[in-house]
Amino acid sequence: QVQFEESGGGLVQPGGSLRLSCTASGIDVDSYNMGWYRQADGKQREFIAVITDDGRAVYHVDALKGRFTISRGNAKNTVYLQMSSLEPEDTAVYYCYCVTPTLYWGQGTQVTVSA
Repeated sequence: QVQFEESGGGLVQPGGSLRLSCTASGIDVDSYNMGWYRQADGKQREFIAVITDDGRAVYHVDALKGRFTISRGNAKNTVYLQMSSLEPEDTAVYYCYCVTPTLYWGQGTQVTVSA
């Protein structure tokens, strides 16, 4: 069974940091790019970042560049999203994804930024 499981979400105060993880199982993702989206209540899903299969190339959306950083684990089946200087506007469900010929999504992890 193919699964993409996110973890690391939670409640954090404004200005704080979190690191999200997404681990793939049941599928070899070594040759595929992986990335992150987020979706706030009542809003469309928003692209955050993507990283290539070898981890050498990354792209972050301009609005989040400098605060959010994507990386890939040595085992390549895990992708991370390091988030810093978090703001209440970053509150959302965060999803990882992977595009093989099939688009896979994780189930999402909730991030809430609140005092």
